[in-house]
Amino acid sequence: AQVRERREGEALADLPVQARALAKPLSELVRDINKRSDNQITRMTYLALAEKAPKDASGTTAQKADAVMRNWLRSQGVRADGLVVDNGSGLSRSERVSAQTLVDTLAASLKSKWAAELQASLPIAGVDGTMRNRGTDTAAAERARVKTGTLRNAWALAGYVRDANDQLLIVAAIVNADPGKGEEVGRKARKVLDEVLVWAAASREQGK
Repeated sequence: AQVRERREGEALADLPVQARALAKPLSELVRDINKRSDNQITRMTYLALAEKAPKDASGTTAQKADAVMRNWLRSQGVRADGLVVDNGSGLSRSERVSAQTLVDTLAASLKSKWAAELQASLPIAGVDGTMRNRGTDTAAAERARVKTGTLRNAWALAGYVRDANDQLLIVAAIVNADPGKGEEVGRKARKVLDEVLVWAAASREQGK
């Protein structure tokens, strides 16, 4: 048989398939990402966006993924001028996003046919995921579905909350602290974020 050298990154189409594995459906991957805050799956899912880039697109896989993401945001009318994505997992000091961009993105997601899958993937306050021990015995318990985010000196959450009239609200909040602050600041920051959820869950109660 003819043998030729394989260049790095090149697949040989004439070789027989030895094994095949199918990934989980995207809805299950997103559930792992959001419920458990799985950063590795988050990064790989982000990089997979590059497959949606035009065939003649130039740049690295990460650059193509970034372009696909930004094209979708523009198509949904979401302004993301200050958005900075580094590795796609959120574990980067250089990444930036505003609370308004998060709110607008969540609002745009409600228009998708996959909106129910997204909401089902988010941790439920006082029930599961990264929110299982937060919001318990409050108005937000079982009514807030939010993704949390934590870095040293930075805490955030964003998602959906059902208010006292069962209306769906969109919530996004970010707390940043000066470098070097201790764990006490983290506890206070999480308390503030949890109070935002409680306020939203009770916001229509008694005319509030």
